[in-house]
Amino acid sequence: MKPTTRRPLAALATLALAAGALTVAAPAVATPASPAPAAPLANLDHLDWLMDTASPGEVPGHTTYRLAEEPELTLPWTYADARDGGTFERIGGGQRDPETGDWTQGAYNADDVSRAAVVYLRHWQQTGADSSRDAAYELLRALAYFQTVEGPDAGNVVLWMQPSGELNPSAEPVELPDPSDSAESYWLARTIWAYGEGYAAFAGGSAEDARFAAFLRERLDLAVEAVDRQVLDEYGTWERSDGVKVPAWLIVDGADASAEAVLGLAAYVDAAPRRASADARDALRKLSEGIAAMSVGDERAWPYGAIRPWTRSTSMWHAWSSQMPAALAAASEVLGDRRLLAPAAREASSFGPLLLASGGPDNAWYPSPIERVQIAYGADSRLQSWLAVADARRSAGLEQLAAIEAAWYFGANRAGEAMYVPETGVTFDGLQADGSINRNSGAESTIHGLLSMIALDAHPEVAARAQAVATERVRDGLQVVEAEDATGDGEAVVPESSWTGESGYSGGAYRDLARGDRARFALEPSTQPRWIEPILWLEPGRTAGALWTDGRGLRGTLGATAARGPAQGVSEVPGVLRPELLTRPLAAGREVVEVRALTALRVDALLVRPLVARAELGGEGATQLLASSARTTQRVEVGWRGERATVLVVKADGSTRSERGIRGETRIELRPGEFAIVTR
Repeated sequence: MKPTTRRPLAALATLALAAGALTVAAPAVATPASPAPAAPLANLDHLDWLMDTASPGEVPGHTTYRLAEEPELTLPWTYADARDGGTFERIGGGQRDPETGDWTQGAYNADDVSRAAVVYLRHWQQTGADSSRDAAYELLRALAYFQTVEGPDAGNVVLWMQPSGELNPSAEPVELPDPSDSAESYWLARTIWAYGEGYAAFAGGSAEDARFAAFLRERLDLAVEAVDRQVLDEYGTWERSDGVKVPAWLIVDGADASAEAVLGLAAYVDAAPRRASADARDALRKLSEGIAAMSVGDERAWPYGAIRPWTRSTSMWHAWSSQMPAALAAASEVLGDRRLLAPAAREASSFGPLLLASGGPDNAWYPSPIERVQIAYGADSRLQSWLAVADARRSAGLEQLAAIEAAWYFGANRAGEAMYVPETGVTFDGLQADGSINRNSGAESTIHGLLSMIALDAHPEVAARAQAVATERVRDGLQVVEAEDATGDGEAVVPESSWTGESGYSGGAYRDLARGDRARFALEPSTQPRWIEPILWLEPGRTAGALWTDGRGLRGTLGATAARGPAQGVSEVPGVLRPELLTRPLAAGREVVEVRALTALRVDALLVRPLVARAELGGEGATQLLASSARTTQRVEVGWRGERATVLVVKADGSTRSERGIRGETRIELRPGEFAIVTR
């Protein structure tokens, strides 16, 4: 159930978690501790309740700090299923053997242990709470036990542990790598994250804390050695993935996993500029360069300035584990390299507003938003990235985007209900595409909800704004028109699997057109022009040619596509689903797009975007967000009748162009690539 080195399994894992596809069995039912005061927002009660202990036996290659003196380890249960009366039941991963009490995966996992440690570390540093210091110490000790310390896999990390403390390196269903400590992995990256922040927190403390920090430094160096021999030995090597140049030196080929390692490395190098090993500083620089190289384009065409998460797919973006901008912001500060901040600011300012206008932190766009489930891991990753870049750029506009994202936790979402409960510290496991809520509250959701709350407690103005605009009113961003719903020629085809191996067919189907075929797509009405991006299946060496119009023949031409399929390279499968931006927008008031196939053509869907995407949130306050992808300056109406408001116009690099007060409804100018935030 945890993300693995294969993205298809990772996508299924996060979707299953959000959908509540969990096995319910024996551990006792309990109720989280009593409600905490309303402020601050971060309430650790539910995470505290998830904690349990295990006493592992002697296992070659696995030990930890003071194991002989302190044989008991503290770890969080992986899942917590909702029960009647507001209670929860702690659950392991997979199915439970009623005789042994073991789970096919395990009760505890290194991913959650590492991230829970980060929660307590940040809470301790922010509040000075001794209880959080002690919890962080215990979790880091537990995490170190998962790490293999000798042999050919030294530095790598086992993923799962049974309730007894027995490690389970080969889980069912199979995790990759298998055994889980046999190669680089997400859990290795997250271990580096926790070690780095752990060292930074403990190094400046008492003599006892300093000894523990030295232990963490040794373990971090061991993990970096594993990354160096398994990943960074390819530094400087470039590959082609469906025709796109990509770096070959990212952890599990991912900017996402590498970013979480960079967060830890940046914290470590910043805290120990003299003691930090040359290898750690070198790994920080190289991984950051690789992440930055995954930045693509601007607000005009897919993926709209986002940093792609995986080198093996050029048609994928996901919200979970998308802290690439946050990592680059941290690395730019520690390494003194402002070049690393540019792609982070581009994603935050270009892709970010469109994501918010389109409904928020969807699990995945493949390249259309197929996985519309939203989870705290995605919401937190987005929030952390906006706040980190805002702090680095001193950008009031990016802080406002962070507030809109944070409002997701308090009700500004498709359910119209809070996803985080400050009185108990519960963060619900998922928000479904239909607006229903999965009210389980396992470790991952709890952890990332708390990381968000700790960040908001550190940014009280952002927190106040997020809670004041907790009602969703308007979202007008990316929309999808399914090709199988078109009329005219061609055939709607439902493949055996909607998953291609690196992307997915929207709606689980596509339309096949023969040369000369025509088809018409019906769009919802709109009062403004819209960009059209047909998603085409491109086979290596073959051209997908078509003429696109607004239904009025040649006088209504929107553009022609003549895309030639790229060589597969290192991508997962030959062929790629790729959006192709048409050169002219569909005029306001037009509701038809027509295609004439000039070659055999497979159309998955149309991506439809207004030239100025828009979102509006309400509540005690109100916020309007408008983001332009037009080629020319647009005059747009903002504000509320009879109300005073403030208009902040932000450039594509996150810097402020203008700020002024208005009264009533007013027209302002948005230049290409800019966004505006209107608040009252």
